[in-house]
Amino acid sequence: MGHAQISEQKYTVAEYLEMEEKSEIRHEFYDGEIFAMAGTTMNHNRIVGRIRGLFERRFLSDGCDVFAENIKVEAVKNFFYPYPDVVLTCSAEDRAGTYIVKHPSVLVEVLSKTSASYDRDFKLRMYQGIPSLQCYMLVSQNRFYVQLYTRTDQPDTWTYKVFNTPSDIIRFESLNFEIILSAIYENIIFIPDEEII
Repeated sequence: MGHAQISEQKYTVAEYLEMEEKSEIRHEFYDGEIFAMAGTTMNHNRIVGRIRGLFERRFLSDGCDVFAENIKVEAVKNFFYPYPDVVLTCSAEDRAGTYIVKHPSVLVEVLSKTSASYDRDFKLRMYQGIPSLQCYMLVSQNRFYVQLYTRTDQPDTWTYKVFNTPSDIIRFESLNFEIILSAIYENIIFIPDEEII
């Protein structure tokens, strides 16, 4: 899964949530198994911060919330609870919540060597099953490269677009929002030997 399994023991969701409240490190839950989350690079953290800021400037005034890295999402109830890098939710239920976002509109993952295939395959399939989700964005930390999956009017049909030129405009049509690709990478110095795409 791209993370270290911490035990062969199977946990219930209630046991996982109780453990997670007391833990100093984050763990993802998948079908009773718990996986410790790895640390990140500075570029990863910078990009997450840029994206969170762009979403906050646009959506906070609409009563939405934007979370980064430390808030889990209920991707599949009682089955899969990951920590996306950025989460946008405009749900009143989520705004009144404490630990878990259940109705995200946008999920973002910044790719790393250990998570790239996991984020592109497994998480994509799991996230596409979230009824509220409108967009899933994958972001390289080593070059100008963003992949965007967008739900269409047909709930099980998604479009896919790639953005790889600094002047490209990433459009979130259903949210009436757009980002210029270069804004995500502002002041980022790419590290070629860490290439993951």
